[in-house]
This record gives sequence, structure tokens and C-alpha cells, in this order.
Amino acid sequence: MGGIVKNLESKEELDKILSNHSDEPVILHFWATWCDASKQMDQVFSHLSTDFPHTHFFRVEAEEQPELSEAYAVSAVPYFVFFKDGKAIDTLEGANPSSLANKVAKVAGPISPGESAAPASLGMAAGPTLLETVKDLAQENGSSQKSSISDSEDSLNKRLEQLVNSHPVMLFMKGNPEQPKCGFSQKVVDILKGEGVEFGSFDILSDDEVREGLKKFSNWPTFPQLYCKGELLGGCDIVIAMHESGELKEVFSDHGVLTNGSKDTEPGKGGVSDSTGLSTSLNSRLSSIVNSSPVMLFMKGKPEEPKCGFSSKVVEILRQENVSFGSFNILEDDEVRQGLKVYSNWSSYPQLYIKGELIGGSDIVLEMQKSGELKNVLVEKEVIPKETLQERLKKLVSSSPTMLFMKGTPDAPRCGFSSKVVNALQEEGVTFGSFDILSDEEVRQGLKTFSNWPTFPQLYHNGELIGGCDIILEMKDSGELKFTLSE
Repeated sequence: MGGIVKNLESKEELDKILSNHSDEPVILHFWATWCDASKQMDQVFSHLSTDFPHTHFFRVEAEEQPELSEAYAVSAVPYFVFFKDGKAIDTLEGANPSSLANKVAKVAGPISPGESAAPASLGMAAGPTLLETVKDLAQENGSSQKSSISDSEDSLNKRLEQLVNSHPVMLFMKGNPEQPKCGFSQKVVDILKGEGVEFGSFDILSDDEVREGLKKFSNWPTFPQLYCKGELLGGCDIVIAMHESGELKEVFSDHGVLTNGSKDTEPGKGGVSDSTGLSTSLNSRLSSIVNSSPVMLFMKGKPEEPKCGFSSKVVEILRQENVSFGSFNILEDDEVRQGLKVYSNWSSYPQLYIKGELIGGSDIVLEMQKSGELKNVLVEKEVIPKETLQERLKKLVSSSPTMLFMKGTPDAPRCGFSSKVVNALQEEGVTFGSFDILSDEEVRQGLKTFSNWPTFPQLYHNGELIGGCDIILEMKDSGELKFTLSE
């Protein structure tokens, strides 16, 4: 039977709880009723509340409590916030039962005096029911996402495409503009009305097929979702940021959507021609700037001092990739700022170009980095030399004095052997780097040949292989592990 998990109704209530129970841990679970992962993690959350009776567990419906969600930067569910001594000290995003149990144990302390906190494999925090829940969830998370699109899915995608394009500005929300059913939807409606733009809307609460299907269609997990001329602009936070910066009005203007501040100009007139869209001189100037560096970033501000979060994000990504790049501050030249939107057919900033070709804005660049596609493009365009697998493995092995190649991460190992090695290193007080071999098949297979060691985990020290799970545990028991890793 689950423990006591209370519903939190307001930020004021949370402030009062943190004030009255400052000496006791408090944990919040931001969830949504429509999210299956939230429901599964809520089961884990409930079981943990039984194991840690001196900790306060609260459930927050993220979309119904926008003030709380914004206060703790909740952009996806499930999401957990951990408080100790009245202050937020940690967070966790996503459906990861092992990591949740570890973080709860870390904040709440041992269940009984003299017992150690829960290890990465869930340890004390895992009763039989909880372990079964974790097992089922792990199977779901590990299942293949590749499947052929059925006729019904194809039909749904066509319906979604028709809905998205049914109005120049289209809002998928909870409720309707006259009666929004969540605070996030209310805010976006207010912004659109404030911009003086006509928009269509669809109540996703009225059609669960559209509600769930649109998340995959747009690759955006929450609502509301705002579209302009069939293109997703984003959710509540992005719309607010675009509105406050004036970029939302610019996007509407670029797409020919009239607002209260728009001038009554005929299409094709007012400075931009239908034929070329730009004057010859401006077109030539833009082409020259775009091609002035192999990697060129048009941004707000400068790399040393970005003037918006999106620009800062792309600068950080390029630096992480060790790429030299040129930049242009579009805030200092309105002709370039407005002209480049037409030149690239891209309505917002930043804009990243590689060898004269538009890559996209911050979201696309971030996704490309996560998938490894950005590095591939840089290699294909000969901006950076192609790295051999051998070179890559050498760098990874030497990226930390003590380096563990494992299944999963230290916070959430994905096999018992990896969990045991993590525990052994932590108990010895060893600082170590790690690499999840499940995230990269090339590294997983290549490392077997590189090390002449067929299984995982594999532990390296100063670039040399120490061994796998059995060897590490034997060395720990004999006292040799700590001595070897301290050399």
C-alpha cells in the first residue's frame, strides 16, 4: 500500500510548508494526468513515501499550477524538486525510478539508524512491488521506438496536418479562448489577444487522439502549442519570451499575419518585392556576410556577451564542439536583421550557417548536437577533420584520470555489474568519469577490440584498463583498488 502523498495547491501553501517544516525534507512531484510516465513514477513516489515516513511528499499538477511550475523551471513531466533545510537543493527530470530512489534517500537519509542510504540499484528503497514497477518501466523505456507507420497513424498525421494548417495562427490548448482550462493556455490566449492577432484554436481535452498524436507530430510533449503558418513556435514559455522581446510580432509580420500594429500594405509591397524579395545590393551583402566564415552565427549580442538565451545556447554548443566561428550582432544592423529573414526564409534568431548553408535556430542546433548530427555535418563540410574511432576511444579513455565505461549512468546504472562497480568506487571515495555505452553502439563495439575485453563495465586509470566487475570487487576487498587509483 502506498504512503501519504498530498496534493499541493499553491505556492503560498508550499512556502508555509517549507517554513513550518524547515528541518524536514520536502519533495515535489510535478506531473500531468495525461502522461503515462507521470502515472508510473507516481506509483514509485507513493512507495517511497512509505519507506521515508519523516519526509513530506507532495504531488503538483504542473499545468494546473503555472506559478509553481514557473518558479522551478518545469518544462516537462515527470519532474521532481528536492528540498532540505527549507531550500531547493536538487531536481530530477524524466521517468527514472532508480535515480529518484537514490535522490530521495540522499535527501531523506537512511530509513533506519545505522543503515546506509539506497545504492544505485535502489537498495533499501525498493520493496518487491516497487522493483516490479521499475522492471516494467525499464522494459518500456528500453523497447525499440522503430516501427512502421500503420494506416491509422498515417490517417491521424493527415488529420493533424490539416488542423495545424486550418488557420494562419493556430493554438492547441486546454479549453477554448473564452474559457481556458489551464493557466498556461490562459497566458498564451492573453498574449495573442494583446498582439491583436486572429487565431484558431482546438481544445485538446475534447479529443484524446489529437492530444496524444500531436505530441509525436510536433515532437513537443506539453500543451499549449502555438503554430504559425503550419510551423510550431513553441509552448507557453517560448511564446512569453518571444512576446516580451517583440519577436512574436516580427514572426507574425514575416508570415503575412496582420496584427493591430500592422500596416495595411498589399502583399508584395512595402519594401520587399515578390520577385527576388531583396534588392541586389542587400542580397549581395547578406551573401558576403553568410560566407565570411565557414561557420557563421547571426545572433543577438556577441559570443562574449549574448543578449538572449537562445543565442547563448548556440554559442555554448559551438564551444562544446570546439568549433571556430564568426558572428554577426543583428541588434546593431536592422537592415541585416530584417533582410536575413527573407534571404534565409527563417523568421527568428539566432541563425547558424555552415559553409553558406542555413542549419537552423537554437532548437535545431541543440537537437543536432544531442544526436551527433551536428558533428557529422561539420565533418562532411570539412570544417573539422574526421576523427577515427581509434582516436575517439583514446580521447574517451583518457578524458578522466579514472574512467568507467558502463551501462547507464552512476546515478542510474542499467545493469547490476555496473551498479556494483559504481558502489565500489563511491565507497572508496574515488572521483571518476563515466560513459554510457548503451548510448553509442560504435563505442560499445569498438571498445571491446580496443581493450581486448569483451564485456562491460570496463574501468580505466590513466588510460590503462584495470578490468571489469569481478576484478574491481576483488581489488576492493584486498585494499588494492584504492591504492592503484591513487597512483
